[in-house]
Amino acid sequence: MDDRVSPRKAAIAARVFDDGLLAEEAPLIGVIDTDALYSTINNLRASFPNFFTHAFAAKANTMPAVLDMIRRWGMACEVASPGEYQAAVQAGFTGGEIVFDSPAKTNWEIDAALSHGATLNIDNFQELARVDGWLAKKSSRSIIGLRINPQVGGGAIAAMSTATLSSKFGIGLEDGDNRQRLFDAYAARPWLTALHTHVGSQGCPLDLIAAGIAKTFNLAREINTRLGRKQITTVDIGGGLPVNFASEEVTPTFADYVAVLRQAVPDLFAGEFRIITEFGRAVLAKAGFILARVEYTKEQGGHPIAITHAGAQVATRTVFMPEMWKLRVSALDARGRPKSGAKIAQDVAGPCCFAGDVVAHARPLPLLEPGDFVMLHDTAAYYFSTPFVYNSLPAIPVYGISGADGALEVTELQKGGTLSF
Repeated sequence: MDDRVSPRKAAIAARVFDDGLLAEEAPLIGVIDTDALYSTINNLRASFPNFFTHAFAAKANTMPAVLDMIRRWGMACEVASPGEYQAAVQAGFTGGEIVFDSPAKTNWEIDAALSHGATLNIDNFQELARVDGWLAKKSSRSIIGLRINPQVGGGAIAAMSTATLSSKFGIGLEDGDNRQRLFDAYAARPWLTALHTHVGSQGCPLDLIAAGIAKTFNLAREINTRLGRKQITTVDIGGGLPVNFASEEVTPTFADYVAVLRQAVPDLFAGEFRIITEFGRAVLAKAGFILARVEYTKEQGGHPIAITHAGAQVATRTVFMPEMWKLRVSALDARGRPKSGAKIAQDVAGPCCFAGDVVAHARPLPLLEPGDFVMLHDTAAYYFSTPFVYNSLPAIPVYGISGADGALEVTELQKGGTLSF
């Protein structure tokens, strides 16, 4: 793992320390480089044709200030729970700008989506029957479609793979008579005008994602051909572009992904369908980082350990699946400047009261000391924005940074939780 701190991040960290944002009562903060986020969104939109609609996967970061920026910068919003739906509405997204995906929608959630005109991706035939019942009584301006599981296999992280033979998501395309049932569903319901898939996220190679999209695209065409009319007009291809957590390099890029899709599904770019994407991690992860104070250090069995304030509450996946979700960690001194010196293998642990609360195991770093800080890179998606409320640890303050390195502007994006005794 590359522990070097880029000049941009060093400048941001220096400004944060100079402003006193890390203090005794705030030993842990999140930082988002909003200029980097803006650049990524522009890159996403420039990499695809104009008829693609890009919906940000809110699960990656539901902070109101972040969703508001993403909306203002031209993205729609994909949500997968009533809480995410509410966050999207509060951030200013209107019905037509919201894509609602969930494998467990209640009647109340279906009513909310259809009443407000959100795009609704139906997960299974039982849910389809509920939508039938709703539409028998009312009308909706929503785009409505079925989610299929193309069953093309899994990637390196099983928990992130949603197109395996036994995935809980969608309608298995190769199971039993599902292909015919899908055709019958569209034939009987002219209001079914979309088709959706999502192959997986981190750990899924681009060719696997493209294979699932190809099967979905071809199914949309097959249904329209058999019906003799262009009923399906929207194809939602999900997100899933993996993020490189090993270095500062952005790889794969959105352009890389487009190149793979053009090879595997060239007609996807012909304008035959409106295409929706649902990127989350790839949009936001590399735009932010965590800064945490080293409170104590010790040596156990000849093994150095640094106890910091960043653990499972802000790096849940890394703590519980360390081999799958490794994060880069950098050592900073007590003034927030990159620390130099001989690198020594040491554990970087968190504050949670269980033994496995370690964000980096035997990581070679300049020896950490009390009062130093650590930087956890690429954490603006899923990490500090999706806290694990363990030991009742409070939400952390998050700041947005923008502008040139010599004239950085700081904005509070989220207040930290406060405690009193």
